[in-house]
This record gives sequence, C-alpha cells and structure tokens, in this order.
Amino acid sequence: MKLPRAFVWWTVGALVALPAIAQASSHREAPFVTKSPKVDGTDFYMFNSYDPADAGNVVLIANYLPLQDAYGGPNYFSLDPEAMYEIDVDNTGQCTSNIAFQFQFQNTLANGGKGLLLPIGPPDASVEVAVPLINIGPITATPSPLNVSETYTVNMVSGGTTTPINIHGTTTTTFTKPTDNIGVKSFPGVNGYANYAAQFVYTIDIPGCTGKTGKMFVGQRAESFAVNLGPTFDLVDAPPTIVTGASAVGCPNPGGHTYDCVPNPLASKNITSIELDIPASCLTTGGGTIVGGWTSAYLHQGRVLNPTASYTVPAAEGGPFVEVSRLSNPLINEVIIGVPDKDKWNGSAPADDVKNFANYVEYPTLPELISILFGGGAEIAPQDFPRKDLVTAFLTGIPGVNAFPTPDGGTPPATCEMLRLNTALPATPAGTTFDCSVNNGSGGSTGQCYLGAALCAVNGNVTPAGAGCDLGGYPNGRRPGDDVVDIALDVTMGFLLPATASNPLYDGKVTELTDGVWQNAGQFATSFPYLKTPTQGANGNGT
Repeated sequence: MKLPRAFVWWTVGALVALPAIAQASSHREAPFVTKSPKVDGTDFYMFNSYDPADAGNVVLIANYLPLQDAYGGPNYFSLDPEAMYEIDVDNTGQCTSNIAFQFQFQNTLANGGKGLLLPIGPPDASVEVAVPLINIGPITATPSPLNVSETYTVNMVSGGTTTPINIHGTTTTTFTKPTDNIGVKSFPGVNGYANYAAQFVYTIDIPGCTGKTGKMFVGQRAESFAVNLGPTFDLVDAPPTIVTGASAVGCPNPGGHTYDCVPNPLASKNITSIELDIPASCLTTGGGTIVGGWTSAYLHQGRVLNPTASYTVPAAEGGPFVEVSRLSNPLINEVIIGVPDKDKWNGSAPADDVKNFANYVEYPTLPELISILFGGGAEIAPQDFPRKDLVTAFLTGIPGVNAFPTPDGGTPPATCEMLRLNTALPATPAGTTFDCSVNNGSGGSTGQCYLGAALCAVNGNVTPAGAGCDLGGYPNGRRPGDDVVDIALDVTMGFLLPATASNPLYDGKVTELTDGVWQNAGQFATSFPYLKTPTQGANGNGT
C-alpha cells in the first residue's frame, strides 16, 4: 500500500521524537491501559499441576483483554498483532527474568488478504464483494468459511539466547489461536466449541530441556476471576454482616460458607488466555525449587494513525517495545498502588519495586478505608507499621514455604512483587469438597481450600499441620480456585499478624472478611487448560 507522503513523514518524525515513556494490569486498573484493552493483563496463575497425568509440571496462565461480552461481534476479541505478550520466570530470586516466553500474534484475511467474497448481482454480471462477518458458515465445514484467522509464534529467551518454540517432533513454529465462541450455529453439535478449541492444545518442545515436552494453549476462555465488582469499588457497598462473614441467613453454598451468596458479576464474561504447562525441572536452576513469575505486555513506542487506514495498516507502529501492562499477585495495582503511580507500576520492572513502591505495601491505605467504612467508629485496621506481614506475602515470600533461600556464600534474594511458588510442595488435588475445615494440612485433603495457604498462618506463624492449611494455594503461587479477593481482604486486615491489641480484627482469628462471591476449584476443569469453555455469543435459537 502506498501511503500519503505526509503520513510517511510524520511516522518517521514521531518515532524519533517520542519520549521514552514506560507508562500505562488487571481488569482496567490503571488509567493508560484502559485505552488499550487488548494488552490489559487481568489475572496471572502459577501453580503445581494437580492433574496426576502432569505431576511435576508447573502451570502458567496469563489472562488478557478483560470484560469480553460473548456477543461482541462482528470482530470479537483478537489480540494485538503489534504487541508482545510475555510470561517471565525468575529462578534465582534476584527479581529479574531468567526465562521469558514471548508471544506475538498475526491476523490474516482469507483469500490472499482480500477476505471472503460473495458474488452479488445477476449471474452474468455479478460483482464479487467482501463480506462484513468473521465467518460465513459453520467453522467446522470444509472448505473453511473463516474470514479472519489468528496465528502466533512463541520465543523462549534464556541465558541471553532466543529460541523459537516448536510443535513437538516437528519444525513447525507457527500456532493457531481458535476463533472466539461466536455461538452454536457457528460451532454446531454437542460440545461443538469445546471440541473445536481442544484441537489447539499443542504439545511443545522446551528449548534447552532435552527430552522434556510441555503443553500450550492460547484462546478465549470463560472469565476465571470472581469478585463483587461494582459494589466493591462503590466504597464496598455491602452490608457489614456480609463483609465480615457474620450473616448466615438465606445464602446457602456448599461447604457451609453461607455468607458467600452474591452472584459473580463476571460470570457471563470471557477473557483470552495464554497457557503453558511446563516441567518444573525446565524452569528451576541449580537444584533450587522456588520460582517467581509475572506476566507483562509491550507496545511499540511510536504510533501514527493512517489517514487512509486499511486492514493491514490502520497505523504505523515502530520503535522499541515499551512495557504497558504488568501483573503477578492479584489486586496489587487495583487496591494497593495509589492512583498517581498506577501507570508507573505497569511500566516498571520488579527489580525497582523497593525504590518506587515500598510505602504502598508497608503503609497500605486499604485497611484504613475498611476501618472507616466498617469499624463503627473503632479502629479495626492493624497498627503494626511498617507492615512486615505484607512484605512477606507480596515482596519476599514466606520463609520455609516459597521464599528464595540465600545460597551458601551467594547473593541474598532480592525484594520485589511477584508470585512465588515452591515446585517441591505437593499439589493439592482439586477434589470434590471445598470446605477448608476438611484439609489435614499434609496434602491429603479431599479438596483444595478456597482460602489457599492463608489458614496455614496461626498467630503469626506458618503451621502446615493447622486445620485447613493448604500450602498448594495462594500466596504459594495461585490456582484458579483460590478466592484471592477474600484472601487479600483478610491478609491486608492482618490475618497473618499475631493477635495483639494493635491487630484488633483478628484477635482469636474468628472473623473472616469476604466480598460475598465464593470462588472454588469446582468451577474449573481438573486438567490442562483448566479454565472453562467460554460463554457462547448465541444459543442457536435466535435469542
């Protein structure tokens, strides 16, 4: 395509003149990234696989593009072909990326870039015209009626070497992302979309890990996060009896959690997931068992809009990649980082956290806000400052559980915000019961505790044999079924601190805070890719 001269000139000038901004992760939590939802990271999961067939593997899931309405046609929710999506792994404890998986996407129009055409007009004088829809028939049909296909490539960066990832046993390095769940007419049959999407779970070779294979899937999934979204950000607009877990009237749920009775507002939404299932030995180093992880997304520094936009060139983008989204622990940017620094957080590296953001963790504002809203005039926020318990949970890991050790004569681990996982701890089976009281603290429970490892804390100490202790869950990594909103509320309000006069809410550990929406492992599959089939855009009967 020949571009207007002015467009070309301004493109070159802009790429030279733009400042090196690193401004701009989870469900619209920072001002800048709301302008670019395709690169907005919503959730990051990292856990030891609890599928017996994949024992010894670590699962990494990065969700992007929040709040997708299933009926969001005709374009639906492709990822940004000008962006780079990355999952980073730190296996030395120095808050730097030792292994990175870099994903880049390409959207291709059918028919050699012309798109699908239909002959319009009389047979002897018809005109072929491009159609406006993403498909013109059931996508299982042959030849394919798909107008736009989405593919991607993945590079693994380790030790300064970048290596393309390939389908196991082949030299193929281009993968296909399944089309979003348009509806049952586009994906007919029993479990039509689920069967279609399952074709795109790939077995992959892991560069530098001889004889080991992993799994990979990228595609639309049902929203995996659960939160009472609207009321939470409306000054926690819920009755105190719900927030404090004291009301057991009219809210039945399995496991006796009768106060968790609010329907999940996100239940009908979808997200786009980037998922890996990798042998732990391919991620750890030097005999260590701890890994840290986070996900990030990058855009080119320069963008100039094309005044005569086409499908392939709506804008000219170039220059170095700039980080615009970052996510590891859930809710950090939403409820810990202050508004002036939310974009800065999304563009920063973990190694700079202590310099830039330590005050937000050591002197958090959320507990004081909850105290004002629900304290009835009394101070219920912990008054132990600086909050070393939050530093442990978010910035260093729990000693003896998922904190990086200091090697003999080596460099002590650094302090930064990232998920930390002990790959040597056994995964707790998903099970059929999610009542934390049935856990025996030794990995032999009948199901995952929805409060993760929070109940391992007893009067300020980690006690794995404690009732309900499930070391397989958050903040030792994070599983889909961990109710991180409830965990975060409890932890920020002092659940990990000893019961003292300066920590009044948890004197005796009898109160549990909740947003009223219950999350548990029973809402997810028990094998890769774990997250459920996305909500369909239409049900096939015209309604």
